[in-house]
Amino acid sequence: MDLDLTALLLWYAALLLSLTFHEAAHGWAAQRGGDPTAYLGGQVTLDPRPHIRREPFGTVVVPLLSFAAAGWMIGWASTPYDPHWALRHPRRAAWMALAGPAANACLVLVAGVVIRMGLAAGVFEPPLGIRFDHVVNSALGGVWTTLAALVSILFTLNLVLLVFNLIPVPPLDGAGAVSLLLPERLAARLRVAFMRPAWGFFGILVAWIAIRDLFPPVHRAAIWLLYPELTYG
Repeated sequence: MDLDLTALLLWYAALLLSLTFHEAAHGWAAQRGGDPTAYLGGQVTLDPRPHIRREPFGTVVVPLLSFAAAGWMIGWASTPYDPHWALRHPRRAAWMALAGPAANACLVLVAGVVIRMGLAAGVFEPPLGIRFDHVVNSALGGVWTTLAALVSILFTLNLVLLVFNLIPVPPLDGAGAVSLLLPERLAARLRVAFMRPAWGFFGILVAWIAIRDLFPPVHRAAIWLLYPELTYG
């Protein structure tokens, strides 16, 4: 198949920024909650290199393979934390878990603001139809076409990461956030149970199936908020 190098670079830039911001937010929240593990490991940074070194398979190999196979990218990274700290402070650990999806929500918001500013400035225009990597058009061509593609990918990719990571099954962040709704003793017991490796495989399988039904209505709502004056089917 022909390789679109520009699309590959745009996808990888968007994915790497999204994963780095997500993991740095986890590390920052853990540090604020009393666990300096990620900070001491150099993970509380927007420099992608420490995150790539920690998880090269999820940040390099899988994104390139998924792009070659499907024309879009998926991947993952991880942030170290002290499990004993998490058991002693399950609510702080829950806020740490929520910080990652919150970072993705911020990137969705930033991409949306850039799109609306581009529309107001006349450099962007609404597309005839919405696709994953086509949320806004360039009205002028040139570098604006590249920027329109980048913010389109950032908008939808981070929306996917937000919804996916909030599904309340381990090892996803939504499972850790459940502790905010429980008494601390029960939250600590649940965290111990979720540490079993079998839960991770089962959770990813459930989330991969569930995202197909969960994402479309969220995406429609996000597009409506982005373009309240327009109607997309």
